[in-house]
Amino acid sequence: MPSATKPTVLHIGDPIKHNHEIYRRFSSEFTVIRPSVEERQRVAFLRALKENKWGNFDAVFRPFWNTGGEMGRWDQELIPLLPPSVKIYASAGAGYDWADVDIMAEHGILYCNGAAASSEAVADMALFHILSVFRNLTWSHLAARSGDPAQWTDAHKHATMTAHNPRGHTLGVIGLGNIGLTIAQKARAAFGMEILYHDVVRKPAAELDEGKNGAGGGVGAVYIPTLDELLSKADCVVLATPFGGKVLIDRERLMKFKKGARFVNIARGALVDEDALVEVLQSGHIFAAGLDVFQHEPRVHPELCKMRNVTLTSHNAGGAIETNWGFERLAMENIEGLLLKGQALTPVNAHLMQSGRGGK
Repeated sequence: MPSATKPTVLHIGDPIKHNHEIYRRFSSEFTVIRPSVEERQRVAFLRALKENKWGNFDAVFRPFWNTGGEMGRWDQELIPLLPPSVKIYASAGAGYDWADVDIMAEHGILYCNGAAASSEAVADMALFHILSVFRNLTWSHLAARSGDPAQWTDAHKHATMTAHNPRGHTLGVIGLGNIGLTIAQKARAAFGMEILYHDVVRKPAAELDEGKNGAGGGVGAVYIPTLDELLSKADCVVLATPFGGKVLIDRERLMKFKKGARFVNIARGALVDEDALVEVLQSGHIFAAGLDVFQHEPRVHPELCKMRNVTLTSHNAGGAIETNWGFERLAMENIEGLLLKGQALTPVNAHLMQSGRGGK
């Protein structure tokens, strides 16, 4: 049962794998309860919450994105069953499409993710896709991999005819959070690209021109007030915004892209209508695409698999071991920050709490 003197943390998912010293400190500060694998299944998990099996715990801790989600979506059915004592849910991972952060805010629960830990890795993968869609790298890669001299010669002779250097082209970033800003900084420093951005919150610091390195965050980014205007102006569009519960890039939006533009998605596959994307790629309206995420993961649209102007990776953008270390550490430090010091490090829904929607 929970300690009478220490805050209690419900640890869902596998044991920690990397930050053992931090976990020893964490375990000394909190009473940690670990549901069994069976108790993490949705029916059993809901039943345990209804029965108050784990008492009045103060935090939920999910240190690894591959486990701890067996109970499914945290939604209107699940969240109200949490004890009123819960103040924070701290999770590994950069996204939160599986957790309704609005409902958490309504119940006074601060949700914290690990996006800050994955920014470097995701941005690097975005740059790979940007370079690939500008330089026809999938065509070249597949031809060389085929072992067929005819395919190799065809790519060697003809892939260059529609390949471009990224330098001097405009990169339109949808969502200039930690990841989007890191992409912008790297694209400007490495490729000499001009940055446009659209976000629900304007980022004046990013608009400062601090040179190509953008050490203080400023990359001379130009704010575009509407998404449609950004799509019409950018030579390459990178999608770097969280999933908001519905498709953002649909058929109508795809037709608003500048003709011949490139498109990169390292955010969430559910943000894009893939059938429509296939159509605009086949028509040539969009010249090439780089996709790390897919609408129906782990299934990839079969038409996308056939296209040599489409670069595909297996939702590995954040998949560096340093990201896993950071996810795990940041989840612990967010709980320590809020429960011991009064301030979490990477809150996602704090603005909803502050607007009066939160509170118990």
